[in-house]
Amino acid sequence: MQRWRNRSPGDLSIELDEVEAMLVEPAIAAAEKAAREWARTPLSERIACLRGAQARIAAEKEALARGIAIETGKPISEARGELGAVIAKFDLTIEDAEQHLARREVAGGPHPAFVRQAARGPAVVIAPFNFPLHLGNGALLAHLAAGNTVIFKPSPLAAVVAGRYAELMRESFPPGVFGFVQGGAEEAQALCLDSRIRAVCFTGSVPVGRALAKALSEDYSKELALELGGRNAAIVCADADLELAARSIADAMCLTCGQRCNATSRVLVDARVAEGFAAKLADEVAKWTPGDPLDDATKLGPLISDAAVQRYAALLDEHADWLVKGGSGAPPLRAHRSGGAPLPPLRGHFVLPAVRRGATRPDIECFVPIADFDTFTDLDEAVAKNNASPFGLTASVFTRSEETFSQLADELRVSNLYANLPTTFSPSTLPFGGWGLSGNGRPGGRGFIRFCTSEQAIQLGKDTFAR
Repeated sequence: MQRWRNRSPGDLSIELDEVEAMLVEPAIAAAEKAAREWARTPLSERIACLRGAQARIAAEKEALARGIAIETGKPISEARGELGAVIAKFDLTIEDAEQHLARREVAGGPHPAFVRQAARGPAVVIAPFNFPLHLGNGALLAHLAAGNTVIFKPSPLAAVVAGRYAELMRESFPPGVFGFVQGGAEEAQALCLDSRIRAVCFTGSVPVGRALAKALSEDYSKELALELGGRNAAIVCADADLELAARSIADAMCLTCGQRCNATSRVLVDARVAEGFAAKLADEVAKWTPGDPLDDATKLGPLISDAAVQRYAALLDEHADWLVKGGSGAPPLRAHRSGGAPLPPLRGHFVLPAVRRGATRPDIECFVPIADFDTFTDLDEAVAKNNASPFGLTASVFTRSEETFSQLADELRVSNLYANLPTTFSPSTLPFGGWGLSGNGRPGGRGFIRFCTSEQAIQLGKDTFAR
């Protein structure tokens, strides 16, 4: 079996514990064996198991956050926020379960009738590195609450911290209910394509998602949830609060070093305010300087890998006109603390945020802290430029006019739209799922549990069960 060791992208001298890929068959067999009994377990008992897992994770919140920061380079402040979302997701999922799984009586038909939600069976959740616990956690909690057994397959780039999370989860459930498989593409494919698996949630790239959808197209009763990224725009109107817009866009560009599906990678600005806004945006982006992910003051961590740095460098090389020119760590970048002197050179996959003038291909996700700066002359042009992207995840509109926002909301082809907020503002209290190349609208957020069950309509004939 394949073995590997991850190095911390924020300090390449740190080598983590060795990880070994796991066999898929035992995990599927255990999930299938446990599925019937777990589906029959009363919701109250399933919730008790979820509460036990929540308590275990809350007790190790800080250790898990540090694990994320070390293994993925996410700044510790962001990692703590991720763990907060992981813990809060238990409460939201339980509320959803109590509402969605309740038997619904139906009147007005020819016979007494009701509708109930039946468990689907074993589910697989494939998680990404950028939110190694939160994104997988949201989907698998919904499946567990719905009565499905689950197999969690994390990103190999976050294997160690995901392994610890899985240990805590597994301790809280009967054998086979929560399964865990380490590995890469081979293990993920074997899990998703097995006929015993009745639901798949995948977060990752468009090519893999498309291949998965094709492979499962003949097994049309298998539920598939896809979240495949974005090429998200911030639209800055002439009447906008330009300081707020600049600060929000810089945040949405640079959080998690641009490695978010909902990161801003296009900035569309009314031509009448473009030059003044460009200066404000450049000033805000310049505030994002790299630092040690374990430092509480750090806002900008590293990219996940050398391959990500090479992709970033290629994007820099292909364009000549820059509003803000970035750079990578060769020679090594120097870290800064807010208001302090430079620290010793950073030894990791660090880059600086960059803003390109003009439009580039809207069909390729950047997933690094680079954004395109373009202009429009009227709202129709802004809509056309936004909708030229085949992605449809998020967009932000900066305007003081409710009428302008409403007009754009009717025409922008995105599933998550924000007024005067960053494109990254996606709380767990709302549904979250992309359109177009961004996915099939199902992967997460509030209400995901409705994709975890099969609706069953039941009618009762006259005098049925009469004694």
